[in-house]
Amino acid sequence: MTTGDTGQERLRRIARRVMIERGMQPDFSPAALAQSSALAGAAMESGPGIRDLSDLLWASIDNDDSRDLDQLSVAESLAGGAVRILVAIADVDSTVSAGCAIDEHARINTTSVYTAAEIFPMLPEKLSTDLTSLGQDRRRLAIVIDMTITSDGEVAQSDIYRAVVRNRAKLAYRSVAAWLDGTGPAPAPLAAVAGLDQQLRLQDQVAQALLRTRHQRGALSLQTVETRPVFDNGLLTDLRPDQKNRAEQLIEDFMIAANGVTARFLEQRGSPSIRRVLRTPKRWDRIVVLAAQLGEQLPALPDAPALNGFLEKRSAADPERFPDLSLSIIKLLGAGEYVVEQPGQPVAGHFGLAVQDYTHSTAPNRRFPDLITQRLLKAALAARPAPYSTEALETLATHCTEQEDQAARVERQVHKSAAAMLLSSRIGQHFDAIVTGASEAGTWIRTIQPPVEGRVVRGFEGLDVGDRVGVTLVHTDIERGFIDFARVR
Repeated sequence: MTTGDTGQERLRRIARRVMIERGMQPDFSPAALAQSSALAGAAMESGPGIRDLSDLLWASIDNDDSRDLDQLSVAESLAGGAVRILVAIADVDSTVSAGCAIDEHARINTTSVYTAAEIFPMLPEKLSTDLTSLGQDRRRLAIVIDMTITSDGEVAQSDIYRAVVRNRAKLAYRSVAAWLDGTGPAPAPLAAVAGLDQQLRLQDQVAQALLRTRHQRGALSLQTVETRPVFDNGLLTDLRPDQKNRAEQLIEDFMIAANGVTARFLEQRGSPSIRRVLRTPKRWDRIVVLAAQLGEQLPALPDAPALNGFLEKRSAADPERFPDLSLSIIKLLGAGEYVVEQPGQPVAGHFGLAVQDYTHSTAPNRRFPDLITQRLLKAALAARPAPYSTEALETLATHCTEQEDQAARVERQVHKSAAAMLLSSRIGQHFDAIVTGASEAGTWIRTIQPPVEGRVVRGFEGLDVGDRVGVTLVHTDIERGFIDFARVR
């Protein structure tokens, strides 16, 4: 076989095929590409409703290779231990108008798709990595979520407005996390900007306060092991664990707070919104059983604070196996969804985050619900009617939920193809595993090392989510992403 047949090129072909099979478009239409090519520069506006905040010490923190930068942050100390946190979100709507050819592609896919072989962006790269990206040293339009956060992690005041911003330093999660943890030097872009080190330490302090407060309210302390493919000249050589670090947690905490502020702002302005919800878990009974197997007791009815207390106890008692427990809990919690909220008609909150008001607004280059929310925000700021009817929002919320699920299936299937490729020479080997799914459709496990998912095709009777089991690899199918195991009795 050629290198392309056994490595990255083969996975790319699989990814494109699977996207099409699941109703997604791997390629932009000629009209969308023509529209992108015709854009001469980034959108820019000025006026009384747009502040110039370009002199602030804004910085981005994202993956090492990310160029589709959606958000920046900056902090200011206030009296009494409070801190003002500003989060700037890329104003994608100023370039991508509703109903245009680029918007139509984004509406169909609703999300960027991140496969093991290739990223399929929601917007053309000319936009997402340049014209609508908050790239370093570029003046860009943004929506700013302005929050005053007390020393105990409460959002005391908030506002939202439009502004011009400039990213002073493009930073990466790993190097920032190492610096914050004291295990690495200050990243070069950080060290090059006077005062930015104090900025990030202040932001980290606020993020930790936000996290503590969320956990006290029942936000779940989960830790999973994600893997990223490692290629060498097109050949897949490894699936390397990639755990969340302190810098990623910082950004996550700010985004959760900003999304809550956005949801409440729209409701206060009398605007509908698309909320992100995670309903009360239907399989709570199985979560109770898992806890009992570990010597802990949970209440009979769903209780987020009690569940988080259990998780924190298990993380301290058995950190090595905690990611496996986290994965089991995530599977049993179920998937999130998008629903429409009309002012005065509250919807279900987000069980996993322990918040009632929550939307997606902080990644408009990557997620269509965030772009919809941005348009609703800009209309509310300008005292204009909402740009979408209730019926249109209901249709979009359902479609975004469905396409997000399809995108996740594409990503999982390509990841499984990569895993099948990696394991194809290991038929007959034994692995330790944990059950991650059990239903009439089948029983699935994740091996401990390497961490890959597959199906138990023999000996699955009586297995349920969270069970530990020994398995033998019996078959792989790279094209379909099948990895089949037999239970070792």
